[in-house]
Amino acid sequence: MPVAPGTRRSRQRAAPPPDRTPPVLPPPGDANTGTIPRVVTGRRRTVLVLLAVVAVLSAAGLVAGLLSWAPEPPEPPRAASADERARLDAMRVTNYRDLRAGVHVTAGTGGARVELVGWVDWSRALAYLDVGGPGAGPERGLLQATPTVAVLRPDPGAVPTPAPPPLVPPTDRWRLHELPAGRGPAPLLDLLFSLAADRRDPAGDPAAVRWVGRDTVEGEPVDILQAPPPGSPSPPARDGGQRHWLDRDARLHRLETRLPGTGPVTVTLNRTNRPTLRPVDALGGRPGLPRALEPAEQDRLDRLPARLRARGGATVTLTAPVGTATNLRGAGWVDWRGRITYLTVADVGVPDRRTLLRRAAGRTTRLPVPAGTVGGTAEAPARPPLPPPARGWRADPARDDVAVLLDLALRAGAAPPEGTARRIRGDSLAGQGVDVVEVRTARTVLRYWIDRTGLLRRLELRTRPGTWAQLDLRPGPVPRLGGPAPARPTAGASGR
Repeated sequence: MPVAPGTRRSRQRAAPPPDRTPPVLPPPGDANTGTIPRVVTGRRRTVLVLLAVVAVLSAAGLVAGLLSWAPEPPEPPRAASADERARLDAMRVTNYRDLRAGVHVTAGTGGARVELVGWVDWSRALAYLDVGGPGAGPERGLLQATPTVAVLRPDPGAVPTPAPPPLVPPTDRWRLHELPAGRGPAPLLDLLFSLAADRRDPAGDPAAVRWVGRDTVEGEPVDILQAPPPGSPSPPARDGGQRHWLDRDARLHRLETRLPGTGPVTVTLNRTNRPTLRPVDALGGRPGLPRALEPAEQDRLDRLPARLRARGGATVTLTAPVGTATNLRGAGWVDWRGRITYLTVADVGVPDRRTLLRRAAGRTTRLPVPAGTVGGTAEAPARPPLPPPARGWRADPARDDVAVLLDLALRAGAAPPEGTARRIRGDSLAGQGVDVVEVRTARTVLRYWIDRTGLLRRLELRTRPGTWAQLDLRPGPVPRLGGPAPARPTAGASGR
């Protein structure tokens, strides 16, 4: 049926067919920003690819460089410059002027290793050390030494690793000790004392001194200089001689060397840890400022004999390091009115024996007895029995240091020759202030410890080995000691 123009069907036929192609949506960024997306051209893509390749190659090169990096080779050893030789020449004077330093010495290897920790005072030629290490042996303990004499406070039970000793040293158990030559602490002490001198000491042949490297010690740059040991005439081998870690001010911080019979030795110095050292009594006690006696001090010295005789006597304690194998301890009395001394004497090296000793009328008599007869210990023997035994005494004609000390005690501080006395220092003993007065004669060096009341509290004698023997006194009444004991003569000294 024909449809008339303008009807609904004719209108539908006239509409175009719908577009079935999916729409192209803009990128989200463009939708949010309203920008037109950029078109990457071929040239731009090539540039980006090249940049990526370069980045990858650079990273690979960096990794390879890190894996193959090595530090620059050290500067090879060379002859020391004039400035370096001058600093080495001045090293010992610098140590002497610096007075003191802390020290840590390691010597030897393995089970023979010895370690010393403490201080050295070059100005007073004194070392104060704790001796340890597996090779310390009988020297384990505290040690004080000068270039000529050493006193030891043995401590066999101490831990092998040493530690700095107490600044105020213990007062007991010190004994004169002979250090074995060429081993143990002996060569190490010689090395420490040789590091200082009061004048420049040229190192010898300039060609023998070599610069071998640089280092840093406690943040301070140092040069390592190698030179022959003092007194060695020939240049060291490339790996021989002593190596010194020396700073710009000619201060030594470290020393490496080898010693015959000891092996490798390393000395480390602490230039900031340098306290004032106090020698023990066996080495003379702490230093003072000697001066002439003031009138009051001279008066107390002059009146000393009369004051002591008025007291009658004193209880005494003897400490006498008179030989490297003879360290005596004693206890007893001195009677100034009867002019007699009577003591028990023990040698710490012979703990099972005691000797009764009497000094009267200018002669010495001795009576050896078993340790159990008297009591006490070798370090602190008991006073002798009263009344004294009547038999067994033997005369001892030897005038040793102990006999001299007891004679001086019996003279009760007889006035010394004019001008021979001087005050060494003020000190204290048993809580009392004293003046230490030294009297030098042609034969002896004697020290009186006189308290402020004018009484004698200690008598000291310089012994032949260079130590000090002490006789401590507590003035007061004493028991009746009787006359000289009968004795039969004997050849030489006995009873020690």
